[in-house]
Amino acid sequence: MTFGMVYWLLPRLFQTEIYSKKAMELHFWIGSVGIVLYVVAIYSDGVTQGLMWRAFDATGRLAYPDFVETVLKLMPMYWMRVVGGSFFIVGMFIFAWNIMMTWMRRPARYEVPVIEAAPLSPRYVEAHPVVPANGRWARFNQVQWHRAWERAPMLFTALTILAVVVASLFEILPTFLIKSNVPTIASVKPYTPLELAGRDMYIAEGCFNCHSQMVRPFRYETERFGEYSKPGESVYEHPFLWGSRRIGPDLAREGGKYPDLWHVRHFENPRAVTAKSIMPAYAHFLTKPIDFEQIQSRVDAMAMVGVPYGDALNKAPAMARAQAKTIAAAIVEQGGPRGLEDKQIVAIVAYMQRLGRDIKVQKTASKGAL
Repeated sequence: MTFGMVYWLLPRLFQTEIYSKKAMELHFWIGSVGIVLYVVAIYSDGVTQGLMWRAFDATGRLAYPDFVETVLKLMPMYWMRVVGGSFFIVGMFIFAWNIMMTWMRRPARYEVPVIEAAPLSPRYVEAHPVVPANGRWARFNQVQWHRAWERAPMLFTALTILAVVVASLFEILPTFLIKSNVPTIASVKPYTPLELAGRDMYIAEGCFNCHSQMVRPFRYETERFGEYSKPGESVYEHPFLWGSRRIGPDLAREGGKYPDLWHVRHFENPRAVTAKSIMPAYAHFLTKPIDFEQIQSRVDAMAMVGVPYGDALNKAPAMARAQAKTIAAAIVEQGGPRGLEDKQIVAIVAYMQRLGRDIKVQKTASKGAL
């Protein structure tokens, strides 16, 4: 629709014919085919992935327990989306060329003057303020009322903004004023300074684009990933990373699932631990140093939005260094490389190993009490 409106409008503005109607038609067909390919592929992706996630075999077990199986099944449709998107982009280049050539062939002097509509008079009177003969006063009054507001745009805008603000406050204020509206779990604690730094790396690298951190309350979800996610687990997350897109498995319960060295190998070369993984490598985590001094500002920012950090407000860098040394030592004990205590890999590993651990602590404590 946008391209069509531009094709209709610009020749009238430039006061000349469109440069190439054949190119315009080609753009239409290339764009249409590209959209169809993309839409068919993405719908097929969603249906296929959903059916595979939900499939159980005759024994009641997941038919596709390995998440990579579902990803590989979608690869042909990913390529189909690449083709469809490429078609659409090619069409945009044709469009840009055609519009540029149309502009270049515009006349040196416009023959038709540009006519501007006169502003509406403040004392404008409806041209036909006649009372309807059929007695439909409601419709007549509605028209008159509407015309009155049209003549007061600033007042109407101000009242509209006021209405939106008041309505929004009715929804927002109770969340801040009534503590019971914010679910809490006693075992859930803020991230340590090093884990917080690792979380920021996770966000900066765009990991959340492929990994959601929200296990849904369905059997096929809990069988595959573990206990479903609770709102109270994310009370200290700003911003929270619950999502819906999964090119990789959900990570809400990743903590403690694998040893530290597994994560090191996984970030260095995902294919080393999962043969058919399509995840890119993040080997730079093993060589790029952590800026420990900057961690304090991260903790301070979280404290400003209400995260209770306690001692970390005064000694976040020292706490981060201590935890980094502990993780680096564990990696060496497990047969991994030395000298990682000041590298980014220990921060991202700390964050991975923390995910979902607080709720596990609560469940363990409950069993102990029983």
